Amino acid sequence: MKKQAFNPYLPSWEYIPDGEPHVFEDRVYVYGSHDRFNGHAYCLNDYVCWSAPTDDLSDWRYEGVIYKKTDDPFNEDGSMCLYAPDVTKGPDGRYYLYYVLDKKSCVSVAVCDSPAGKYEFYGYVQYEDGSRLGEREGDEPQFDPAVITEGDCTYLYTGFCPVGDTGRSGPMATVLGPDMVTIQKAPAFIAPSEPYSAGSGFEGHEFFEAPSIRKVGQLYYFVYSSVVFHELCYAVSEYPDQGFRFGGVIVSNNDLHIDTYKPAEKPMYYGGNNHGGMVQVQGKWYIFYHRQTNGTSFSRQTMAEEIEILPDGSIPQVEMTSCGLNGGPLVGRGEYPAYIACNLFCDVESSYTGGIAGNGFYVDSRCPRITQDGRDGDEEQEYIMNMTDSATCGFKYFDCQNVRRIGIRVRGYCKGAFQVKTSWDGEVLGEIPVDFTNVWKEYSADITIPDGLQSLYFTYRGSGSAALSSFYLD
Repeated sequence: MKKQAFNPYLPSWEYIPDGEPHVFEDRVYVYGSHDRFNGHAYCLNDYVCWSAPTDDLSDWRYEGVIYKKTDDPFNEDGSMCLYAPDVTKGPDGRYYLYYVLDKKSCVSVAVCDSPAGKYEFYGYVQYEDGSRLGEREGDEPQFDPAVITEGDCTYLYTGFCPVGDTGRSGPMATVLGPDMVTIQKAPAFIAPSEPYSAGSGFEGHEFFEAPSIRKVGQLYYFVYSSVVFHELCYAVSEYPDQGFRFGGVIVSNNDLHIDTYKPAEKPMYYGGNNHGGMVQVQGKWYIFYHRQTNGTSFSRQTMAEEIEILPDGSIPQVEMTSCGLNGGPLVGRGEYPAYIACNLFCDVESSYTGGIAGNGFYVDSRCPRITQDGRDGDEEQEYIMNMTDSATCGFKYFDCQNVRRIGIRVRGYCKGAFQVKTSWDGEVLGEIPVDFTNVWKEYSADITIPDGLQSLYFTYRGSGSAALSSFYLD
């Protein structure tokens, strides 16, 4: 690769959640909704696309705005948001974008001759009589469309099922004809919602939202966000519209359930909702997902981790890392931005970002958070702020050789020191004292990191609140 790949893999000032990756010809394209930095709600911006060559997942290119929210006839005034989309290549060779507006229950479709060109509104998914899916009596609400095309048939997966809502039965699979909008086979439920899950094997991980679909060999993998909220689970079947069996958790955006480096139920990041999909690139499989930033649920960023599909078809849960698409650990030398932290927490545990206050979210003043200066769209590098006493940021993984000195760039009203460790609860290998500064200032100390594959953790101890921009290993 031209350079190392980090998580998040896009520029730190870009806020793309719900990322659906697809390989078209020799490039990986990521389609997602588009959050706003410091936004007040989900998905406030227009759809944009990013792509990378399949032989270099560090080289992401901005493809520009591919669809505006005002392009939908129902939304000419722009008052509704474009929720999570998906794209498939139709039997005619064109590319079809499926999405739902935030206040409509029907599925909209746009079309383009190329994967990342300007999509044009095409129509709504409809029955043969012209009535729209989601609006006919007896239809359940449509949400978060995912699509896969096989021959002349396109399978559309939708659904949104909150805990306790008996009016929603589960995710649906609907078969569309070659025109990409007309229903050939009415919706069929392929997994249970929480009220109807007893005896299904999905108990505790029932479908909530975020359908995604891939075919691997002879198996269909249905990826979804469960009622646990922060996790992406999967179910498998030999058929695209029936027979799905619960498989397990692929990734959690606070690393719950993982017990390899910490207790299974200890959260290691401030999580939130999750959405993403699988993709195979150059023989390797990856899961794309998103994280929360800025102390809210409304500034999310796309992430990716390499996964393994075992011979029996199962997928072990993977950790959040800082090196996602890198193909291995980061070089244990040089300067790294602090925003690639994959662990972020303090002594007051929280599995979720912020909390509920009325009809919105607030930021817990005790929690460190990843943020940026400027406004949405400003190409300002993110950093970690609100590093108060006990706040810890973790980075995984580095191939360390002969590291003898560590430096950090800090600003803020603070007086204390950053402790350096190679595990979240491990021995303190050294401290880097810091003091009040209202501009970014470098501090360093002689600290030896053992050779080999290592994590790095920085814990602030002291008064006030520090911000961490970057660190370097020497």
